[in-house]
Amino acid sequence: MKSIEESVVIAMDGADKEIFPFLPFILQDSWEIGADPVAIIKLIKKHCNNLTELEVLDLGCGKGAVSVKVSQKFGCSCYGIDAIPEFVEFARQKATEHKVNHLCKFEIGDIREKVKELSGFDVVILGAIGPVFGDYFSTLSTLAKCIKEKGIFIIDDGFIDDNSDFSHPLIFKKSDLLQQIEKAGMELVEIDIFNRDDIIDSDNHIFDTLKKRCLELIEKYPKKKNLFLDYIRRQEIENDVLENKVICTNLVIKKNK
Repeated sequence: MKSIEESVVIAMDGADKEIFPFLPFILQDSWEIGADPVAIIKLIKKHCNNLTELEVLDLGCGKGAVSVKVSQKFGCSCYGIDAIPEFVEFARQKATEHKVNHLCKFEIGDIREKVKELSGFDVVILGAIGPVFGDYFSTLSTLAKCIKEKGIFIIDDGFIDDNSDFSHPLIFKKSDLLQQIEKAGMELVEIDIFNRDDIIDSDNHIFDTLKKRCLELIEKYPKKKNLFLDYIRRQEIENDVLENKVICTNLVIKKNK
């Protein structure tokens, strides 16, 4: 099993775990670094009842943007877990700032270990965290006990069109994804496809600030220049994939009846 540092770096589109301690500095200018809170809120409202009573689990919550805004919108409880202490502290500050600190709990930890003791959630969110638990079959099988019988998963991810010649080691073709979901005893109930222009706008904002911070780190740590340049390059490659090669979506998945 990969170390938590390796898993986080992969989720952040990096390759070298040496970048891990620099991620809080590199991403300091963006609060929403994973899933889009507005899109998540829309899907929760559509697929859930008794919104104020919901128990939401946000795995790999980053800086807490989704949890804070979901709690603020519905008045429900959210529990976010992330491996980067600085992100968790920022999430706690944002919860206080938005007056939902009584509804939001944020914790530092390895989600692969934490989920072993969790159950009873109405909504489990995986917001652009990559294959931390493996493929879709492994992910859904591992997390099945975390949700109630009528609960839902919301997974921010992308898939490759079956007719595409493009391949990626971490992204599945649509037919493979559907087979894995079914094998796990689950059902895909909605594919919420992102607007490409919105993807480009979001990518551009994050990339511009990310690149700026990496260049600042090169000045401060010149011996690590290649580490930061490689991270910039990988962000450019990943943005091209998201904008031109795959279908970016929120997937809503529930257990089969």
